[in-house]
Amino acid sequence: MDQLPKLAANYAPLSPVGFLPRANAVYGDRASLVYGRVRFTWSQTHERCRRLASSLLLTLGVRRNDVVSVLAPNVPALYEMHFAVPMAGAVLNTVNTRLDAAAVAAILRHAEAKLFFVDYDYVRLASDALQLIAAAGAPVPLVAVIDDLDRPTGVRLGELEYEALVAHGDPTVELPELQDEWDAVTLNYTSGTTSAPKGVVYSHRGAYLSTTSLLMSWEVGTEPVYLWTLPMFHCNGWTFTWGMAARGGVNVCIRENRPAEVYRAIARYGVTHMCCAPVVFNILLEGGDATARLAKPVNVLTGGAPPPAALLERVEKIGFNVTHAYGLTEATGPALACEWRAQWDNLPISERARLKARQGVSVLSLADADVVTDDAAMARVPRDGKTMGEIVLRGSSIMKGYLNNPEANEKAFRGGWFMTGDVGVVHPDGYIEIKDRSKDVIISGGENICSKEVEEALFRHPAVADAAVVAMPHAHWGETPCAFVVAKDKAAGVCEDDVMAFCRKRMARFMVPKKVVVWDVLPRNALGKVEKVKLREEARKLVPAVAVAPPAQKTKGKPTTKTVGGGRRDEHAVEQVMAMSRL
Repeated sequence: MDQLPKLAANYAPLSPVGFLPRANAVYGDRASLVYGRVRFTWSQTHERCRRLASSLLLTLGVRRNDVVSVLAPNVPALYEMHFAVPMAGAVLNTVNTRLDAAAVAAILRHAEAKLFFVDYDYVRLASDALQLIAAAGAPVPLVAVIDDLDRPTGVRLGELEYEALVAHGDPTVELPELQDEWDAVTLNYTSGTTSAPKGVVYSHRGAYLSTTSLLMSWEVGTEPVYLWTLPMFHCNGWTFTWGMAARGGVNVCIRENRPAEVYRAIARYGVTHMCCAPVVFNILLEGGDATARLAKPVNVLTGGAPPPAALLERVEKIGFNVTHAYGLTEATGPALACEWRAQWDNLPISERARLKARQGVSVLSLADADVVTDDAAMARVPRDGKTMGEIVLRGSSIMKGYLNNPEANEKAFRGGWFMTGDVGVVHPDGYIEIKDRSKDVIISGGENICSKEVEEALFRHPAVADAAVVAMPHAHWGETPCAFVVAKDKAAGVCEDDVMAFCRKRMARFMVPKKVVVWDVLPRNALGKVEKVKLREEARKLVPAVAVAPPAQKTKGKPTTKTVGGGRRDEHAVEQVMAMSRL
């Protein structure tokens, strides 16, 4: 047995990039991508990707392991770069378009990006980020603008332009072959807003296995029509960038999730699948006809806790078939999926919602997923749905590691497991459910917000002596930051509007607290640590600020609200979407 060697005929490195030449051969004349008036077939997409890869190699001198960053919404160029960049042997880094200039600059510097593609709509943001890099004396990457393919604008930032690079590329050039499936394919950032952001590196092998695993778990057949409501910069679109090539699907690209545009795309193209954060359900319900029903069902894979029963019932009545998944950037997207059982179909809507609230079972690319005790033994907890522990994962779809961050890698990989930092239980049927987060991460509209970063900004406010930030329920975004502050001058107090304006100048807008509550003192335990459990309880009773009212008299130990309509929350009027995944 041991004398049978690996040969070119029986062994090939696994890579999701290989799905594209197969799509060219098998689905060549089928539609691959639509964007406005633009239509491509899989043969055209294959040729365009090869052209771009050759330009990266021959014109721009990109080499193995060079990082190519891109700041763009869900447009054809971003989709094509998921193949073209690794075809050239380079590593793709998709940057979150919701970040501010300082965060974008931090990512580009940490990644040591050689080339930076920028969508025309984000030229100002990119320019500001590049100026920050130059001011710091760091190397500035080459820049290429991605103009609108459907309606060109002529916007430029330098001389390089995406379509020109595609047009001048040679599709017949021999591209470098992948030698090792452990090579890096993409670089994604868990939090681009810190001074030392965490860069998560995916391998070709991990991305390939995660892609095929999710296609099977979600039961995606051939020729799906996939609507890009999930940003491709989120874990490479949860690997469905590559997955649609594997199944010969149609990629329907839209720049923004506007209700009219989403419904129009669903009707016009016969959309069968889409992924999204739970907040998109609210957008669709608010912007559509609540009594209308889709012509045919649309399968939706959503990250985070699913909507509550009332919202789920409304979504299902419209015609969306929802599957819940849990994951995180380090797991190459979804790691657990709530696989549905036929025997649950006839259960009441409330019971179905309870079952869907569970994060589920491991996807097939994982060797194991479990919940273990928080001690040196790391013993598996009983399957009783009550005993809590930390959710841990193991398998080939787990990241290679954090780029240039050995300390974080040492903490993340322990005892043969990847430590998620999320606390959960295992039910008797083996389904895992999250109960809390060990890290104070706030998830707003699918975006991760580190409470510590917001707190650090608040501490720099001249009127703030102490501060803590927790998640507050939001009817639209699921969660938003709520700040509890203590004034340096008790008589002068703290102005909520002033604090919000202060934060807007120092962080991305989605990170800015939507509510600022003034207390005389923050609750702390015997060790001096802020008791955030108590703050979360108070935050659940509040709603985001909408307007500023005259200062109210403060009462010791009680919150002083400074907003009109910011009182107690009506449990029945507000439909919460508490996202608990870190996808």
